[in-house]
Amino acid sequence: MIEQTREIVHKFNTVYGETLVEPQVLLPENQACMRLPGTDGKAKMSKSLGNCIYLSEEPEEIKKKVMSMFTDPNHLRVEDPGSLEGNTVFTYLDAFCREEHFERYLPDYANLDELKAHYQRGGLGDVKVKKFLNNVLQEVLEPIRSRRKELQKDIPYIYEVLKKGSQEAEETAAQTLDAVRSAMKINYFADAELIREQSEKFK
Repeated sequence: MIEQTREIVHKFNTVYGETLVEPQVLLPENQACMRLPGTDGKAKMSKSLGNCIYLSEEPEEIKKKVMSMFTDPNHLRVEDPGSLEGNTVFTYLDAFCREEHFERYLPDYANLDELKAHYQRGGLGDVKVKKFLNNVLQEVLEPIRSRRKELQKDIPYIYEVLKKGSQEAEETAAQTLDAVRSAMKINYFADAELIREQSEKFK
């Protein structure tokens, strides 16, 4: 979609002059955050597949989903070397965990690189890694969940925020349309020069 928009803007500006702002892609610096896989290891989360973690879910439900996450199917015993490729648990850790999480929840390791290295050489079970991920996600999601519950108590306020946002969007859209009409010289009711020319023509 953004590629099509950029192409349209480029063509319009080429014909009518610099009028529209070309949209830029805004992506997270952390590659793992670009597209999280489903908890079952599928390419993406899907409500129909039931492999999502929702921002509003209670701690026990999140824990249940984390503990059932897809890992390395060949990592059958703790002593077995584990693979990180396609391992959903480590993908989520790449996205969400920080070094301070290790200090609080898994002090045996200084950072994620150490945890990964141990998992790859064997001797680290999936359950321990999943418990760590659960603690990380609970910390990350708790403020969001609490804020949601707080806002649910004041539905009129939510509608007021949405209304204000819609009004601001309408104003911005109107300004953009005015700029487009002006560039295309079809702003008939505001083009003083056009009105003057027509007045002269029909004298």
